[in-house]
Amino acid sequence: QVQLVESGGGLVQTGGSLRLSCAASGRTASVYALGWFRQAPGKEREFVAAITWNGGSTLYTDSVKGRFTISRGNAKNTVYLQMNSLKPEDTALYYCASAPWVPQNLKLLPYDYWGQGTQVTVSS
Repeated sequence: QVQLVESGGGLVQTGGSLRLSCAASGRTASVYALGWFRQAPGKEREFVAAITWNGGSTLYTDSVKGRFTISRGNAKNTVYLQMNSLKPEDTALYYCASAPWVPQNLKLLPYDYWGQGTQVTVSS
């Protein structure tokens, strides 16, 4: 199994920044990619961004391109999501998830381990 722990959420004003962290442990040798997803109240969970375990490839949903950056930490088992120019519509519970390799793009991978989530609230 893979354990994922998110941190870094909080309350921020419109235009502000936050950096989310996802620490992975356990059977990380089976991980091909880590992704960030979010779910706002009354809405379905949506893909935000993902990165391959070696950091060589990334993918973003259109609504966050140019504002969010996903990266691997120097410790190799940590993934960050730097969120700039935050908007009220970014308010959601943000989850980190891991996926094994299958021949699919990063958004369509079978994400099978999930963290508990960290709340991001952007006030207008």
